[in-house]
Amino acid sequence: MSEHITEILVFAVLFLLVSGMGFVAARWRRPDDLASLDEWGLGGRKFGSWITWFLVGGDLYTAYTFVAVPALLYGAGATGFFALPYTIITYPMVFLVMIRLWSVSHVHGLVTPADFVRARFGSPTLALLIAITGLVATMPYIALQLVGIEAVLKSMGVSGELPLVIAFAILAAYTYQSGLRAPALIAFVKDTLIYIVILVAVIYIPARLGGMGSIFDAARAKFEATPAPGDGYLLNANNQLQYVTLAFGSAMALFLYPHSVTGVLAARSRGVIKRNMSALPAYSLLLGLIALLGYMAIAAGVKPIVSGGKADPNTVVPQLFDAMFPDWFTGVAYAAIGIGALVPAAIMSIAAANLFTRNIYREYIRRDATDAQEAAVSKIASLVVKIGAVLVILLIDPQFSIDLQLIGGVIILQTLPSVALGLFTRWFHRAGLVAGWTAGMAAGLLMLYNIANPATNHAHFGGSAFPLEKLGLDTKMTIYAGFLALAVNLVVAVAGTLVARAAKLAEGADATRPSDYFADEGDPRVHDVQLTGSH
Repeated sequence: MSEHITEILVFAVLFLLVSGMGFVAARWRRPDDLASLDEWGLGGRKFGSWITWFLVGGDLYTAYTFVAVPALLYGAGATGFFALPYTIITYPMVFLVMIRLWSVSHVHGLVTPADFVRARFGSPTLALLIAITGLVATMPYIALQLVGIEAVLKSMGVSGELPLVIAFAILAAYTYQSGLRAPALIAFVKDTLIYIVILVAVIYIPARLGGMGSIFDAARAKFEATPAPGDGYLLNANNQLQYVTLAFGSAMALFLYPHSVTGVLAARSRGVIKRNMSALPAYSLLLGLIALLGYMAIAAGVKPIVSGGKADPNTVVPQLFDAMFPDWFTGVAYAAIGIGALVPAAIMSIAAANLFTRNIYREYIRRDATDAQEAAVSKIASLVVKIGAVLVILLIDPQFSIDLQLIGGVIILQTLPSVALGLFTRWFHRAGLVAGWTAGMAAGLLMLYNIANPATNHAHFGGSAFPLEKLGLDTKMTIYAGFLALAVNLVVAVAGTLVARAAKLAEGADATRPSDYFADEGDPRVHDVQLTGSH
């Protein structure tokens, strides 16, 4: 550890500075009372363009992204670039969907995606399924932020779990006190540090390694020498379909996560969301530069840290920084990764807590809960969520958390018909949506169960690339399991809706349901949106 003393000091100073900002955030734009979910969980719904840009960007581009995307390129090659197209094509889709969700949530006081589903379709059961899906998909995401911090600590020679526990205890304390205002304020520092580190890295490191040409040549030489059929400098015929469907499926899933919705609903107007959906692709450019760090690590001859007899690929980027930068700037880079875990972890825990409070506690435990009681329960729930994330890392193999995250992307996609399509039409019957969710979830988990990964010695849940040969097709091609599961979900939802309509007609009831559209902000029709239930 002594050779990393400068890095540790710089890391600690920046980490403590940002933690202090988290506590100060409670007084930043402080309202008269924080005792409501609107104030504690959504920052008063008053964030402007700049704050929202940093908040949503800090929420989506996490510490795990910082270490995992380059690690994927380091280990698998071109497949890792899927993150680029998916973060580009997601914003036009989100532009259409999130503006509508913001409008109806703003008018009707909705806080979570499950709130919308409850009000839109009048089904507590469907809303509960959406809430549980969001919670299950979010929990491993929070745990994975610890993986990013853990990779940095390993690279600094810091052993033991105590530093990790202390870091999340500080995070829990200022999130409890300040709510969403804490990650909103910290996001400014986090993103500024990341932009500085990456811009320096993509100029300085290639200059030391002989240019980008030499870096790509080294990557090509590595993958041409490996026998693994799934990796490669370029995509091959067997993984191209997986690449396309993974990018498209991930793009559809990104803003279905509760923490993504929380960041959007905190905006003060539709105009803020429009400007952000136009400007957020700048983060995709940054992501492309981050991804190239994986190839730079190959050219630099960097090896991942081995612990417990297994190489940890997530340490590749920290090890690259340690090899290339002077100690003081390596400390800054490590701080960027560490702080990069705080913002998304805080938002995710708040989003998960809001789901529990609004769609489980208020719906099934205490229907007459006041705003203050909701806020109090949400604060406690956010602490429980963070404790759970720490326990996952301490007690379970981190590789299992990564596998859980792969599962999370598949299962959150199953909320698309109810949430995203539900914003545009009420044609779907709630029974059809429940049946579709059930079928899609079952199909997705069955496919994931049948995916093996020899590299990690996992016979089941070894990834999200489902071999089409398991469906009886004579091909070695793979496809994203979430994409097929969503297709099953939609087919069953449509069939279930048609059956429900036919049953109503047979009973002599009117099976037609209005297909209303949310009007623009300022249009009085937005106040008359037909929501069958009310929270």
